[in-house]
Formats: sequence, C-alpha cells, structure tokens
Amino acid sequence: MHTSRTIPTFAATAFLACVAAFSSCASSRSADLSELAPGDEGVAIRCGRVLTVDEDDRIHGPGLILVKNGRIAYVGPERDIPAGYAVAEHPDLWAAPGMVELHAHVQGSGGDINDMVYPVNADLRASAGMVPSNPAIRRACAGGVTTLFGIPGSGTSIGGFGVIFKAKTKATYDEAVVRDPGGMKVAQSYNPERRAGDLGATRAGLAWILEQYNEEARAMNREGTSTPMLENLQKVHARELPVLIHSAGSDGYPAAARMWHVGNGTRAVLSHGCFDAHLTAPWLVKTGVPLNVGPREIDFASTRDGRITGIAARYLEAGAKDLSLCTDSPVVPQEELFLQGAVAARYGADSYTMLRAVTIAPARVFGLEDRLGSLEVGKDADIVLRTGDPLDPRSRVERVYIDGRVEYDRRQDGQWF
Repeated sequence: MHTSRTIPTFAATAFLACVAAFSSCASSRSADLSELAPGDEGVAIRCGRVLTVDEDDRIHGPGLILVKNGRIAYVGPERDIPAGYAVAEHPDLWAAPGMVELHAHVQGSGGDINDMVYPVNADLRASAGMVPSNPAIRRACAGGVTTLFGIPGSGTSIGGFGVIFKAKTKATYDEAVVRDPGGMKVAQSYNPERRAGDLGATRAGLAWILEQYNEEARAMNREGTSTPMLENLQKVHARELPVLIHSAGSDGYPAAARMWHVGNGTRAVLSHGCFDAHLTAPWLVKTGVPLNVGPREIDFASTRDGRITGIAARYLEAGAKDLSLCTDSPVVPQEELFLQGAVAARYGADSYTMLRAVTIAPARVFGLEDRLGSLEVGKDADIVLRTGDPLDPRSRVERVYIDGRVEYDRRQDGQWF
C-alpha cells in the first residue's frame, strides 16, 4: 500500500507483494463447497483478480467467487467448481465489492424531500417517496454502487429518517430495501439556518432546538414511554439506529461531534467535513466519531493558505479510522462515487484505503458489515466486475451482481452514463 499523487493503481508490484502471502489463504474455513441442491441457484465467477477488501485485505489472482442463493459461498484462489453451478468466465476482469453510498438524495422520482414548516421533523420518512429502480438508481448500479442510504434534504435541523436500499435495476420496494428506517438525517450547518424569524435563524438557536428534542427523547427512553413523532429519535438515543449529520467548516463540524457523539453518545457519522473543517481533524479523531467526507474532496480557498489540500488525506494523517466518502448525490452524480476515491487518492490519501472508504468502511459505521462492503463467505453477493483498478477512471464497469443476480451487463445493456 502506498500514497499516490497519480491515478491510484493496485497493479503496482510492491503492493501485490505485500498481499501475496494472503492469496493462498482463502476464506474457505467456512466456505460452502457442496453441490447445488434442487431449487438452489448458483454461479461461479472466475476473474483475473479478486479484491476481497476483507480484514486481511486478501487479493486473489486469478480468483474464484461462488455465489449460492444470493450469498457468497466461497471466495479465494481458483479451485474445482462444485456440480450445478453456472460458470461465468472473466479472466481479464477485476472483481471488487459493490460500493456503499451513505449520503444520497436520489431515492425519489425527482427532487428532494423536505418539510420546511418546522425546524425539526423527526417523524418524517424519506421511504414514503422512494421510487425503486429509478433512472438515478440504475446509473448508480452501472457505476458499481450497489447500496445507498437515501435521506431527506438538509432544509431543517432534523430532516427525518432515510432508507437503506440496493441499487437493483428492476425491483419492488420490498426487493430493494435493506433497512427502513435506515437511520436519521441531521443538518447542523449552513442549509438549515432558517429565515422564518424563529430560533432556527441562528446556529445557537438550532442547537437549542435540537437539544430540546434530544432531552425529550432521552426522557421518554428513561420512562419507557413513546410518541409517534419521536419514536425513531428515541431509537437513535438507544443506539438502535445511526444518525448521519450534514455539517462542515471548522465551527460546525466539531460542534456536531460534541452534541451527537460526545454529548449524547449516539451512533453518529459526520458527513461532508469540507471547507476548513480538516483543521479540527486532531480533535475529531480523538473523539472517535466516524467521518464521511464529500462531496468536496479538496480545499483550496477556505483556509487561505494558497494550497490545494486533500481533505481525506488530512483526516487520515490525524489517525481517522473507518473514514468513508460520499457524493451527496445528485450534487456529485451517485455513479461517480469511485471518482471521489480517485480524487482523494490524487490529493494524498492512500489509494487502497480509499477503496475501503467506499466499501467496507461505510458499511461498518452503519452496522451493515455483516452483509455488505467486502467479498466474504456469507455476505450478500454484491459484486462489481471492472476492466481494472476500481478507482481508476480508465476502468470500465462490465457487470454488476446484486444479491447474486446480474443487475447490469454493459455488453447487453450498453453504457448508461
């Protein structure tokens, strides 16, 4: 692994040498290598290279993935294929996990979902406006993004609750949704500063309103009571659901961490972190709050130091763990999540860490690592086949499997973006 200021590549000899020892150690300890039984569905995918993005960062080249009934049954070096499996031969392609986007606004048929009457809308759900397999979701799939957290907009302090769904290209709501509600959306800088003359017109006022609702939710949890308006906010305070917080700048970013992570102990993930927020990286990292960076991946104006600063690199230098990236789609198109990783690597972040930042890291901080984010036995078979390095803009997505089924095939479907 190395930090690169050019287009990131995993083909470098030094990088492959450091993981070669893992290639012969497949995750076959719990692999299912039995023949397919009647009624089972299975496909064996042979690839030139398999990037598992597991805890040992195993790379197999050439590699084999067995998919049985939508889950990964084996991933490792080539071996004999059990009877009954259909075989997909891709000797020139690279396999990697489907990417996970934690900050998306494309779940609806068009536009965002906001309720601007009140500054806090803890009872609002984005899932009511979701249109599965809409054109934006289909493009996400064609770009290798297989799971998204679709959330309300940032017009109010608590926008509501989002839905986690798969980027399936022909699916019903039940077929696409992973978790509903998937987590809460909070906006704590810039966008929610209202102009209606109420307390939300200032950040101090916004903070007061948020803490008022937080205290009410905590009190109900202590008393064992609930209301329809606050029941999901109560789950956030019980750590049953995560909260994604729109925040930025050296003032707003640490303020969000203090309220939600340090003060209230929720499963908070701070999103954006752009402008000059990276100046507070040492303190933020010390708190342990997970960071979700984007859509801006560089700072060239806010700090006024004449430099082009790679934002992700600054957080990593401070010791950030499980850092993830986002597009805030459609601000940056959701199908360009891989490009966020490429830009972050171009400006100083470790390239392989940026692959983890769009796969296993976002899955882990949202409690989805048992299903998503890496190619491991037992996980959902969300697999993306590319012509090369997953973060190299010169690579092309050729095929996408979600839950073991082909959702996009460039040769049959054409280029969608």
